[in-house]
Amino acid sequence: MGIFKRFLNIFRAKTNKLLDKVEDPRDTLDLSYEKQLENIQKMRRSIAEVATAKKRVEIQANQLQQQASKLQEQARMALGQGREDLAREALTRRTTVAEELTELETQHAQISAQQDKLVETSERLGAQVAAFRTRKETLKATYTAAEAQSRIGEAVAGISGSMSDAGATMQRAEDKISQMQARAGAIDELLESGALTDLSSSTDDIQAKLNKVSATSEVERELAALKTELAVAPAAGLPPAAESPTAPPQTTRSPAATPDPQPEVNP
Repeated sequence: MGIFKRFLNIFRAKTNKLLDKVEDPRDTLDLSYEKQLENIQKMRRSIAEVATAKKRVEIQANQLQQQASKLQEQARMALGQGREDLAREALTRRTTVAEELTELETQHAQISAQQDKLVETSERLGAQVAAFRTRKETLKATYTAAEAQSRIGEAVAGISGSMSDAGATMQRAEDKISQMQARAGAIDELLESGALTDLSSSTDDIQAKLNKVSATSEVERELAALKTELAVAPAAGLPPAAESPTAPPQTTRSPAATPDPQPEVNP
């Protein structure tokens, strides 16, 4: 029994917590206001029913009043005709009608008091409902403003659902960009080191190395030729060629290759 009661309490707590999350105070206030309006309608229907009963009593009282007057007149006519027995019977019936009339008057007074009480209660209830309506609209406006302020604060603080989703999306995009940049850099380094073959070129790795060696040999050969040229130029009394940073090196003919002038022979 203790376990069942504990389970029931846990279920109630969970249910109350769930309902508290789902419940909107504005909807609750509107529902309460509608119920109060229904109570006012019920009160008005009750007042109408009481007024109908009061009117019915008044009609019956008028009928009894007319019947009593008629019996009074019949008793007078019977006594004038010397029919004392009929006059006595008419007066007896008139007494019964008078008793009924008295009872109807008592009922009429009670119904009137009840009607007045219901009208007073209805007016007081109407004033309360009007005040509740004003208070309801004020509370709804306050709650709406507080809710909007809370959402704006969450958006500014970046803790709202949409901002959190946007932040997570941006973070994932930045992570992917960093990963792709790192991958591109690593592939470039591997291509430069020759660890990977550049599939966009028709030259394989071996051919690339051979081309590199050939280029190096050509550079060394041109460098040796320049050194020889610079060494021979001062011996011939010629100024060394000025080096230009942009112009290609000029090839100077070696003095050894220049033919000696022929001695002039006089005849």
